[in-house]
Amino acid sequence: MSKPLLQVKNLVVDFQTRAGNARVLDHVSLNVNEGEILGIVGESGCGKSMTALSIMGLIPSPPGQITSGSIKLAGQELIGLDIDSLCKIRGKEIGMIFQEPMTSLNPVFTVGEQIAESVRLHENASAKAAHARAIDMLKAVDIPEPETRARAYPHQLSGGMRQRVMIAMALACRPRVLIADEPTTALDTTVQAQIFDLLKDLQDEMGTAIIMITHDMGAIAELADTVAVMYAGRIVEMGHVNTVLSHPEHPYAKGLIACVPHLSDMPNPVRERLTEITGVVPALTDLGKGCAFAPRCNAVLDHCYQDKPDLTATQNNHLAACWAADMQSVK
Repeated sequence: MSKPLLQVKNLVVDFQTRAGNARVLDHVSLNVNEGEILGIVGESGCGKSMTALSIMGLIPSPPGQITSGSIKLAGQELIGLDIDSLCKIRGKEIGMIFQEPMTSLNPVFTVGEQIAESVRLHENASAKAAHARAIDMLKAVDIPEPETRARAYPHQLSGGMRQRVMIAMALACRPRVLIADEPTTALDTTVQAQIFDLLKDLQDEMGTAIIMITHDMGAIAELADTVAVMYAGRIVEMGHVNTVLSHPEHPYAKGLIACVPHLSDMPNPVRERLTEITGVVPALTDLGKGCAFAPRCNAVLDHCYQDKPDLTATQNNHLAACWAADMQSVK
């Protein structure tokens, strides 16, 4: 069996703050195969975006640093590479769609120029060839009148079009891995669905591996092959998307799924009352030695406050970091 295209193993990231050391990623491990879509879900502050920034080599240092662990792309270790080597990988081998296109796109350059710049940098293409590629990518992401839109500045485009430009820019050099960090933030529901459909179509066409960071469990169910649930800097559940969503083991994963609104199966569907996960994500400077979710958990055991559980294979053939799930695990 071939090795995963992207391997993250025991990744630890610390930030120095006025309140002390904050461990924002705590021994995170995940694999992404070619052509696979991995979904990462969790509340804000759980470490999803920090995982993406770590893979891209964009952790601000200081105050942050990768303390230990490994990130390999096609067998090449990325941690420790110099800035020039990382710049050759960003955009060419790994592309990223950031959360807010209005702050990610340069306001003083046209969108066509910004897409073409990546092509010229990584493929040593002429200005004419790079511009042609920019037009082709705008067509690929279904932007109407691409020749005209290429001459537009970011503020002249709608939110949905700016996000499509970000996707075009990320895919312009046909990267092997694409990281989509909340790609539909602040977009209306119709545009969100269009963006998700676009990502899936492009993934099918180009065979790009995608890491999709989102709060949208519906998008995870629709698009992802595997899913990782993060809480307080750790992966607490991971496995095939259908298995995790239909048979969640960790109480946090169960809570996230229960928060999704849905209609009942009655002949005249009615909306059921939404549930919530009480409490908030704890401060990363004061997590204690036990499970970080214990204060919010409705199935907490005494042991949960003493030791952090490791990801363990469960009866449903996926991984969960929960003492209650571990008691029923397959050894």
